[in-house]
Amino acid sequence: MNERSYPWEPSPTSLMTDHYELTMLQAALRAGTASRRSVFEVFARRLPNGRRYGVFAGVGRVLEGLEKFRFDEDQLRFLRDTNVVDQKTIEYLENFRFTGQIRGYAEGEVYFPHSPLLTVESSFAEACVLETYILSVLNYDSAVASAASRMVGAAGDRPCIEMGSRRAHDEAAVAAARAAVISGFASTSNLEAGYRYGVKTVGTAAHSFTLLHDTEEQAFRAQIDALGVDTTLLVDTYDVENAVKLAVDIAGPDLGGVRLDSGDLVTQAAMVRSLLDKLGNANTRITVTSDLDEYAIAALRAAPVDSYGVGTRLVTGSGAPTSSMVYKLVAREGTSGTMEPVAKASSGKASVGGEKFALRRRNSQGVATQEIVGISHEPTDDGDDRELLIDYVTGGELRDGYVGAQAVERARERHARSVAELPRAARRLSEGEPVIPTVIEPGTAH
Repeated sequence: MNERSYPWEPSPTSLMTDHYELTMLQAALRAGTASRRSVFEVFARRLPNGRRYGVFAGVGRVLEGLEKFRFDEDQLRFLRDTNVVDQKTIEYLENFRFTGQIRGYAEGEVYFPHSPLLTVESSFAEACVLETYILSVLNYDSAVASAASRMVGAAGDRPCIEMGSRRAHDEAAVAAARAAVISGFASTSNLEAGYRYGVKTVGTAAHSFTLLHDTEEQAFRAQIDALGVDTTLLVDTYDVENAVKLAVDIAGPDLGGVRLDSGDLVTQAAMVRSLLDKLGNANTRITVTSDLDEYAIAALRAAPVDSYGVGTRLVTGSGAPTSSMVYKLVAREGTSGTMEPVAKASSGKASVGGEKFALRRRNSQGVATQEIVGISHEPTDDGDDRELLIDYVTGGELRDGYVGAQAVERARERHARSVAELPRAARRLSEGEPVIPTVIEPGTAH
């Protein structure tokens, strides 16, 4: 796989893995089975917390990391000095390059239990060492994207702003911003996400800026002098009503917005809207923040709010910080040279053997009715259905358009179209079953 250039320098990813991935590799090399053609599948057995659908995100980051999945001299020395693997395995890793195929759901697509989200086909050795990295990215990014989609649905036509960087690991903050924008967030506070992925960044001032100055008036004047009257002033450092009056007195009718970050947001938003209108600032926007989630946003639906800033609950998946995706071997080359389905039979963790194909069944109005999964063959399209799988990597080479800023925009568009074709019940916040069932075509399971 040829490495692309990015506005930033992606970090090496080869050691972002579990110890046992490499000890499995060593054992397979010794047994002579490491080169067996294998098919691994990423899927989730269930959706978290009774949710109606999930959102598949993180593919672009996986592919960016795949290009950096190399073992340099320092990393190999570490593996050797700590006796993680033997010399034969070190020699294999020296020239590691992924040469197989990767296909899956489009990033931004909605998914359901047992959707075959990503399929990696290669030698066992190549696919095995990628497991932990793939799952760590997809589980987190999809968790954030799924929460973000619910929040956007609750917000309706009011924009949501991602602002959770200070509540997450530094790289997770960038990943969360990216995932949120894919699911419909209008912007992020994270500048690195803007730099890497071309997403819109926003921000004005915190309470510390007000406290820095001798008076609230001095703080407001300093912000307006620097950023213009279209800025958003934070009005709850001291007394909200007095701050709003002061803001209007300084900026006039062209004041861009005010932000509320504490207290009873529903009551305060109504009071502030009434006051702004009375003062002649009908066009001044109200942004609310303060530990919002999809339920709080829904509760604010009747309040005169113009936008929502969401942080902690977003970057932690709003109660579901992982998507519980797994990476399972579903087919491998047998001693005869033919591919054979394989599956776990473990209680509560059984898998379905065989390579999977999927489409979304839709009625004549274009509304999704079922997720159809075929085992070892493509399901039959009845005329209104939509195929779900696309090729990302072929013969070790990444197809264009699936990394960087272009991938984010593509995924954002895919998500909007995917959600639009779901039944209305998909937007319900109450716990329930997946909004459409996953159907394994009769006679295809192993």
